[in-house]
Amino acid sequence: MGTLAEEIFSKKVGRPVKAGETVIVELDRIMSHDTMTGLAIDAMEQISDRPKISDKIVIAFDHIVPPANIEQAKAQRKIMDFIKKHDMKNFFQEGVCHQIMIEKGFVLPGNIIIGSDSHTCSYGALGAFGTGMGSTDIGVGYATGKAWFRIPESILVKVTGKFRKGVYAKDLILKIIATLGVDGANYKSLEFTGDTIKNMSIPERITLSNMAIEAGAKAGLIKADEKTVEFLKGRAVEDYTIVKAVDGKYEKIIEFKADELEPMVACPHDLDNLKNISEVQGLEIHEVFLGTCTNGRYEDFEIAARIMKGKRVNRFTRTIVTPASVSIFQTMMPSGLIKIFQDAGCIVTNPGCGPCLGRHAGVLAPGERAITTMNRNFRGRMGSPDAEIYIASPAVCAASALTGKITDPRGYLEKTR
Repeated sequence: MGTLAEEIFSKKVGRPVKAGETVIVELDRIMSHDTMTGLAIDAMEQISDRPKISDKIVIAFDHIVPPANIEQAKAQRKIMDFIKKHDMKNFFQEGVCHQIMIEKGFVLPGNIIIGSDSHTCSYGALGAFGTGMGSTDIGVGYATGKAWFRIPESILVKVTGKFRKGVYAKDLILKIIATLGVDGANYKSLEFTGDTIKNMSIPERITLSNMAIEAGAKAGLIKADEKTVEFLKGRAVEDYTIVKAVDGKYEKIIEFKADELEPMVACPHDLDNLKNISEVQGLEIHEVFLGTCTNGRYEDFEIAARIMKGKRVNRFTRTIVTPASVSIFQTMMPSGLIKIFQDAGCIVTNPGCGPCLGRHAGVLAPGERAITTMNRNFRGRMGSPDAEIYIASPAVCAASALTGKITDPRGYLEKTR
């Protein structure tokens, strides 16, 4: 009898566990990417000369692909030599690590997964307990196949009703974070429920779970259902069992009504500096970035393309489109989305993290402002610490690209009926 987090851990350890307990568990998967795997290798080699569960390790190059300088190239070569040495099968250069994990069927309901990236909480969208850890813990996982956890307390987030035109899952999660505060769920599990969540697509659910960490949460969980099962058909790498919460005791319950939300914009330099679109519209923007593990999926680009089709972006606004995976990119080509973006004057890049981490592919200069579908707007996140980052939905970003100013997308969406 417990929350979804408690039930997942209870199933894994074979006995009932409660929030506050510390347990050591066998891991279902370990994920690491190009900027952190080298450090994990160093940690592992202090314990063992080889990974214990190489078939359960997934390594993705996504953060700086292709490498932007000599040091990055050396770091990636070190990792590839490690992969060759141990004949590791699950190595990908096909997009953002989290999207690859989900697309390839490595994330399954009831799984416990650690990753060398804080947005590993994305996997909660499929009913898996995914959480980010530092490279030392990842290296220990490589060596032993295990990790320790303190079972987190849970906050239940109940959302009811339907979104109005121009409002999306991104607006909802921004509102949730601003309500809780950027540290309001530290070491908690956010558990999302309600008819709004039930009616969401898998990509929308990923957007919610992905940003749970932005309120400090260890995980962002959504119970698996018939949509999850349908999504996993033909892609799950192994059998799985759906885990559900059973009369769990929650630290708190917060409720939201989807039909009360407006398009939202998170302003510098924290996500809880949240404004309605009406409060910031008209502010000049120098870069627009559509992509990342938060909103780099096909339906996100569909939303943006619907606004941009037949139009041109502002000529003084860099507009960058970065699909989250090769699979998404390849779906965008025959559907015409790539052409719509290129005809509009966007820069379409190879799949990956792109400008999100400020190391290549769209770095901001001092004094520049970006509006983006990514998940963080910390000072210096995309380049200069004297730049500003605004976070919003694909619709707000697309409309803003056309005008060169923060723009309410609803007028454009009305015209596309």
